[in-house]
Amino acid sequence: MSVSSARSLLRSEAVARAALLRLESYDLDLDLAGDARTFGSRTVIRLHSAGGRTFLDVKPVALHAVHLDGVALDVGLLDGGRFPLDLPEGEHEVRVHATMPFRRDGEGLHRSTDPADGRDYVYGMSFMDAAPTVFACFDQPDLKAPYTVRVTAPPDWVVVGNAPARELGEGRWEIGPTAPLSTYFTTLVAGPYHVLREEHDGIGLGLSARRSLAAALDADAEELFTLTRQCFDEMHRLFGIRYPFGDYHQAFVPEFNAGAMENPGCVTFRDTLVFQSRVTRGLRIQRATTVAHEMAHQWFGNLTTPRWWDDLWLNESFAEYLGKRVTADVTRYDDAWTHDSWDRRQWGLRADQRPSTHPVAGNGAEDAVSALQNFDGISYAKGSSILKQWCAAMGDEVFFAGARDHFTRHRFGNATLADLVDSWTRAGATTLPDLVGPWLLQAGVDELRHDRAAGVLRLVGPDGAPSPRRHALDVDVREDGGEDGGGWSRTAVDLDGPTAALAAAPEAAVVLDPQERTWVVAVPDAATMAALPAVVAAGPDARRLAAIWNNIRSGYAAGEVAPAEVLAVAEAAFPVADTEDTPRRTLGWLLGEVAPLVPDALPRLHAAARVALADADPGSEEQLSAFRAAIRTGTDAAVLRAWQEAPPPGLEVDLDLRWRLLVRRADLGDVDLADLDAALAAEPATVAQVSHARARAGLPDAAAKAWAWDCFTGAVEVSNYELTAAGGGLWSAGLTDLTRPYLARYVADLPGTSAVRSGWVLADAADAFFPGAARHPDDVAALRGLLAPGVVEPAVARRVADRLDDLDRVLRTRDRFPDGRRA
Repeated sequence: MSVSSARSLLRSEAVARAALLRLESYDLDLDLAGDARTFGSRTVIRLHSAGGRTFLDVKPVALHAVHLDGVALDVGLLDGGRFPLDLPEGEHEVRVHATMPFRRDGEGLHRSTDPADGRDYVYGMSFMDAAPTVFACFDQPDLKAPYTVRVTAPPDWVVVGNAPARELGEGRWEIGPTAPLSTYFTTLVAGPYHVLREEHDGIGLGLSARRSLAAALDADAEELFTLTRQCFDEMHRLFGIRYPFGDYHQAFVPEFNAGAMENPGCVTFRDTLVFQSRVTRGLRIQRATTVAHEMAHQWFGNLTTPRWWDDLWLNESFAEYLGKRVTADVTRYDDAWTHDSWDRRQWGLRADQRPSTHPVAGNGAEDAVSALQNFDGISYAKGSSILKQWCAAMGDEVFFAGARDHFTRHRFGNATLADLVDSWTRAGATTLPDLVGPWLLQAGVDELRHDRAAGVLRLVGPDGAPSPRRHALDVDVREDGGEDGGGWSRTAVDLDGPTAALAAAPEAAVVLDPQERTWVVAVPDAATMAALPAVVAAGPDARRLAAIWNNIRSGYAAGEVAPAEVLAVAEAAFPVADTEDTPRRTLGWLLGEVAPLVPDALPRLHAAARVALADADPGSEEQLSAFRAAIRTGTDAAVLRAWQEAPPPGLEVDLDLRWRLLVRRADLGDVDLADLDAALAAEPATVAQVSHARARAGLPDAAAKAWAWDCFTGAVEVSNYELTAAGGGLWSAGLTDLTRPYLARYVADLPGTSAVRSGWVLADAADAFFPGAARHPDDVAALRGLLAPGVVEPAVARRVADRLDDLDRVLRTRDRFPDGRRA
């Protein structure tokens, strides 16, 4: 049975099973010392039944035996990952012996080989519906139980889990019993990991990473331990409840799909957060807020867990808000909210403007797989913004008193939004119930514009309807002789209706919600866009600059800002303050959505990046950011080759920059596969392996594109990271004679990918290989045909629908601004 053939758990089934069962304990025995493709799994579950029929979740390579109260059952009854059980009222013991798959997609028990030294590493990712590929279980969040886990591993391996691990003898380990856990929190990290340990306030702290990353982890350890200590102290102060899960281990693991996972006692992070090359402050802040985010989950999510996935925001929105807040308040990264503005806000706003938008809470997830589709910028960024607003309105005393009441009443249990609102109301937030409907249960985002002629702000709700939400925000106006001496004046606005008065001079720049105090699409007018190049060139403060770019991006998405206007702002002061260049960030957006609609945009952006590079102090963050941007926008291979040999003073071509240069040179056809293979052989790190896949797929030759496509269809087996990298490389030059045939092949082959992968990676691959450069109506129509019922799985359809929505916005912008300019 393939993993993808298993049926997703329906909410109605989970409700019925929770009413039937009370779990007492899980006892697991996992044998990891056999072959590299499978492992042995033995499960003993002790439970009480109210009496009735139900089913066990198990997704094995082979099911060898199932015993109920000592009686063998027919293993042939397994169907679609479900084994039926008839449980009379009373106590029962279920025993299951199975062979399970080591996976390569970042789910279940993932096993990978480090290309640097050939050593194998394992970690568990049980989130959503992957636990049954590790052990037999009742896989839903509201059936919690303590776990005892015994592991047989190769003798040179170290084992870590949800509770302190004890080595019983050579290669034999025992973990637990743990506190009561939901199945999706269970993890196991095993392999020849490099481990560091400390203690703080009675809590054992640990860090681990692959041995090839030992030097990098040692170099980062003091910062990581310091962040951990600071965050624990602050969260203990805020919550008034001590961390309840024993030791706190942070494991940096290979080929991890998410940024991190909050497993109690053993948080797993993607190991690219152990830095092998020089990184920017922005990436260090991202790591710091991720550390704080996962720690916040130990209370919001782990101590008290949602009953069903429609309350997933009770985990993620709280962790997102507290992760940024705690990082900004008690660590050296006091500018965490500014970097959050660059990193997260547009992610959430775009998600909330799509046809696929959904409420923050009560999002109607009727099965586990569909719930994963709503694990997006709304669950994270929008929910976090709402909580930030509510905490400001309630005050810390009421906000955290309600949280403490919630944790105390539902300790090691499950709860709902209604339970949390009830706790807040008891703590004194008596007006809160009136806000839940408009903010948490209504999908979509309000839009705010400045009507300069009328001297008002205008607010409309989703689809142009009047908004039921009240917005408290500021407005910054830039005029000559501004009252603060820097040219800016600020007005506080309480917008409880369709308009609010706001006067501004005809040529003044108006920045809406510069502190991002509310959740709104802020659209700049034409006069503001005309003024912004001079404004950004004058060097506004970092927080305001991030808000300016979010205003621009929101206006562009609304079809009210011309591509040429965006380019003019970027040329006036290249946005190096946004130091990262991932797809959600400013540079990725400029190159992906704006530049294709403006003639000569790429050389203009490159020239602007070169100006920023020349102006930056050697060795500064701005220099590194500008250099990366100059590489990515470069079109002169000779310049890139020269930089590879002799970068600008203050920079060193380390592993990261070396491959950035190679990737861009590959796109330009300045290297071949032999050159890439030689570079990988010289330094066979995982990040190099992934970059090699991206560069190989980007080569402008037929063999490279065919290889990338074989990765997509599964004809070539690659890791999850290499797979998505290959998708980016395939389309790096857009639709050309080499790539145009793959648009039709995407339509033809995408449905079949569910036979070779599942879960996160199935949807990620659909997204990575989507032909976003499509412009012809026939091409768009063909892609839209994938949304017909039953053509692709729901998670894939959601990704395709979202990418088509992006494409529709691009086409509308092109039609409105044919040459990229405002008429």
